[in-house]
Amino acid sequence: MRTYITNATIVNEGRSYRGAITVDNGMITGIIEGNRQPETPFDETIDASGCYVLPGVIDAHVHFREPGLTAKADIESESRAAAAGGVTSYFDMPNTVPQTTTLEALEEKFRLAAAKSHVNYSFFFGCTDSNADLFPQLDRSRIPGIKLFMGSSTGNMLVDRREALERIFCSAHLPIMAHCEDTGIINRNMAAAKAAGGFPGMALHPLIRSAEACYESTRLAVTLARKHGARLHVAHLTTAGELEFFGTDPRITAEAVVGHLYFSDADYRRLGALIKVNPAIKTAGDRAALQQALTDGRITTVGTDHAPHLLTQKQGGCDTAASGMPMIQFSLVTMLELVDRGVLPIERMVELMCHNPARLFGVQLRGFLREGYKADMVIVRPGSGWLVTKDCIESKCGWSPMEGHTYRWRVERTLCNGHTVYKDGVAGRGYIGEELKFCHA
Repeated sequence: MRTYITNATIVNEGRSYRGAITVDNGMITGIIEGNRQPETPFDETIDASGCYVLPGVIDAHVHFREPGLTAKADIESESRAAAAGGVTSYFDMPNTVPQTTTLEALEEKFRLAAAKSHVNYSFFFGCTDSNADLFPQLDRSRIPGIKLFMGSSTGNMLVDRREALERIFCSAHLPIMAHCEDTGIINRNMAAAKAAGGFPGMALHPLIRSAEACYESTRLAVTLARKHGARLHVAHLTTAGELEFFGTDPRITAEAVVGHLYFSDADYRRLGALIKVNPAIKTAGDRAALQQALTDGRITTVGTDHAPHLLTQKQGGCDTAASGMPMIQFSLVTMLELVDRGVLPIERMVELMCHNPARLFGVQLRGFLREGYKADMVIVRPGSGWLVTKDCIESKCGWSPMEGHTYRWRVERTLCNGHTVYKDGVAGRGYIGEELKFCHA
């Protein structure tokens, strides 16, 4: 299948320019700048007039809930949501049932995705107190890295014993992606809140899972990474204070997620537990600091921490409602809204969501629009207002914190390995994506 995408504004590697892209057999065969026409005929021509063509988004932080938690979500449904949102590759997290902490559990996830995933996929291997001896057996070409929960969250994969942490940072031969919250501080804050008022409401969530809890855990992770020369990527930064640890050492990097960049603690009054996540969404000042860090080098990647729960599980206060929200379908258009607000240029957004995840984790032949690369790309149209309603949500849980929101950007079409996986409101389209390949430095 030979495809010609014409009349596009291409955004790639720090530039935006008018041009066209040619695709053959799932690979990009040409990037044509200007109006020059190709000499050979094509099976399909896509007219991208008025649209921007970007590399397909690589979301390095998702929870697709399979196996074991498939009432909430599964690989088929959430990869369909990814396709609808312009995400062509994802890395899934290990807090499933069973947890992805054995070689057998990891292999089972690959088997499931090979049968169900509409876009490209890979999986983090999860740390426990006692499984570091398995690290040398991991195939470095198949996975992005090792996920470490230094704070308790959904799935209870907490590793907080100093001896175990030292062993993990010493023996990891892959990037460590760390969830950093100090559970001791959180538990003390929760006990004090309950003693003072009995039933902690959502307004207390960012005070219980506090800035101090995040800062102290991130400080420890950075200290251990420097001590052992480990490659550390701290997930979902939420506070201004944590940013001081990043931007100088290329081996120690940070992720921001869309929810923390878009919402603040003022939104709990409107959305309540729908935006309850761990670590908590914090103040408008923290959000402003994170937004600033998108353009000054302290934030390296933007992901979603896409984490669906049933709506019935999102009821209650900060000690009972489940933490996590579905966001993958709306991540790109939300970031484009921040582009329109002047938070960051569209070229930098592409770097954070496409180029940098590929660079950081060594994803092969993806994340850029280049000749000889896989034809993963998304076509988006500006100035195309549309309302998020329940019937357009692809995630299995059936809800989104963005319901009722009007976007001004629309995903027109998503191509994964040259195949259309989203167009005209139809996602998936029967296609199965590819297993990602990695080359770690």
